[in-house]
Amino acid sequence: MTRVAAIDCGTNSVRLLIADVHADTLTDVERRMEIVRLGQGVDQTGRLAPEALERTFGAMRGYAKLIDQHGARAVRVVATSATRDAANRQEFVDGVREIFGVEPEVVTGAEEAELSFAGATRDLVRLSPETGLPTPDGTRPPYLVVDIGGGSTEFVVGSTHVEAALSVDIGCVRLTERHLRDVGTPPRAEVIEAMIADIDDALDRVSQDVPVERALTMVGLAGSVTTVAAMALGLSAYDPERIHHSRIPANRVNSVSRRLLEMTHEERAAIPVMHPGRVDVIGAGALILDRIMERYGFTEVVVSEHDILDGIAWSVSKP
Repeated sequence: MTRVAAIDCGTNSVRLLIADVHADTLTDVERRMEIVRLGQGVDQTGRLAPEALERTFGAMRGYAKLIDQHGARAVRVVATSATRDAANRQEFVDGVREIFGVEPEVVTGAEEAELSFAGATRDLVRLSPETGLPTPDGTRPPYLVVDIGGGSTEFVVGSTHVEAALSVDIGCVRLTERHLRDVGTPPRAEVIEAMIADIDDALDRVSQDVPVERALTMVGLAGSVTTVAAMALGLSAYDPERIHHSRIPANRVNSVSRRLLEMTHEERAAIPVMHPGRVDVIGAGALILDRIMERYGFTEVVVSEHDILDGIAWSVSKP
């Protein structure tokens, strides 16, 4: 058994997983998430804001204490879209090195896709190793894994391994900053149309590079997807066990997406499953999910609580 620590620093959140890895089993010791909005303003300025860096480093210092307390033997820190895009990313790299004593990896979109696929499908693939037969929960490979982040969305097609992948610059934070000037009130119809055009332009690029039509099961990851799932399930409190591997029909995704875009900030904040850090950006994230399902004709999405963070943990456990 190996105890490892994985840190995923995205555009909207920084997350920690401390886990024990043994053979094909990954057992959580600690799983934490803080909304730090590292990508604040990056789409416009091309730089990480000083206050965003300090929020992120503050969360990481708390994570470093937990890693020491639990005695993790190996640590891997991965940063994604916002840091890839930032001209001053060296400030981020230097700060992370000081906190954790390891060099953070600013991964490419392709590397991010590989890690997301590994985290999301490990338990599914273990049940259905390229047989093409239904697994006990009814999923079938090949999978389309969709990881909707703050700054980018990753699309990955594969069965037991990645066959094709692409990262595109549509994410809940990026779209919100581009289009939603007033997050307190519902966006006008023309604003939603502009967001859809932005999303569809990205999906055109995905269609050229990723054989989405081969996929038999769509697996959705990250906070926008899990929040939509929690709302679609009618949960009174966020419950990862109920959400993990839930299957949400396309019409329910569409209904939740439309509902969120019609709400005020106060109404979204009052939703019992809503994390406070997602209140401003959840409408854009839900719309991305809805457009993907409509565009590619998926009748349901299998929701996974396991994602890039789990993929990082698996990778760091390898000799």
